[in-house]
Amino acid sequence: MPAPSFDQMDGQIWYNGEFVPWADAQLHVLSHGLHYASSVFEGERAYGGEIFKLREHTERLFYSAEVLGFEIPYTVEEIDDACNQALNIQGFQDAYIRPVAWRGSEMMGVSAQNNKINTAIAVWEWPSYFDPEQRLKGIRLDISEWRRPDPATIPCKAKAAGLYMICTLSKHAAEKKGYADSMMLDYRGRVAEATGANVFFVKDGELHTPVPDCFLDGITRRTAIALAHDRQIKVNERIILPDEMADFEQCFITGTAAEVTPVSEIGPYQFEVGEITKTIMEDYMKCVQPG
Repeated sequence: MPAPSFDQMDGQIWYNGEFVPWADAQLHVLSHGLHYASSVFEGERAYGGEIFKLREHTERLFYSAEVLGFEIPYTVEEIDDACNQALNIQGFQDAYIRPVAWRGSEMMGVSAQNNKINTAIAVWEWPSYFDPEQRLKGIRLDISEWRRPDPATIPCKAKAAGLYMICTLSKHAAEKKGYADSMMLDYRGRVAEATGANVFFVKDGELHTPVPDCFLDGITRRTAIALAHDRQIKVNERIILPDEMADFEQCFITGTAAEVTPVSEIGPYQFEVGEITKTIMEDYMKCVQPG
């Protein structure tokens, strides 16, 4: 049996301050967020009934909205509480949480000064972003034709819907070739990130990761850096050029959905699933557990 469509799942969704049946959480076809991407969101995971780093995610949601020029009509505390309520109502211990805020349909056109800001929170079970067997062996990444844009052209520090258009294009192209995901370079031709996760490399016992100056400095990325420091593993945040990937021994990506996932291949470059990668992956899974 195929999994149900996301608009046909069971349960309730928090929608503008109240819980509604899952199928009733709808928006109008002329919503500004649909046509002009005036939408921001978060991706969060719950482990053992607790949402990992909930406050950091909620604060980033509010920051993203501010960058896009609108104000979420709730407090950070109210969104935190609504996320926890949504998790409890759905009855899951391990789950994915998606808060989202967008401009409504009161005005249609590029300008939307008077549009209502809508906010919703959905919760569902999402065990692994990548195939579990493939993940243990290390996933294979293509190298995307699309690049992360110049920060002078996009709000690169916001988790905004419009920024993911080229990620979808990149991931679809990779999957058609048999890859799990795609590595994106930035507008200068430097290594940037995967379509929904940051990247780390290992060489001579040290970690190397691109400076996030035109893409998100992910919450999971920062967690992985802290875990490495706890292990006295040096972390080099620096410019990484594509041909340097030939010299790296290991690679992994980090993100709320991806968690810590080993990478065995990026285009022509090969990596082993080595001890440092396994250690960070294991430490991360211990870190996210409550208590």
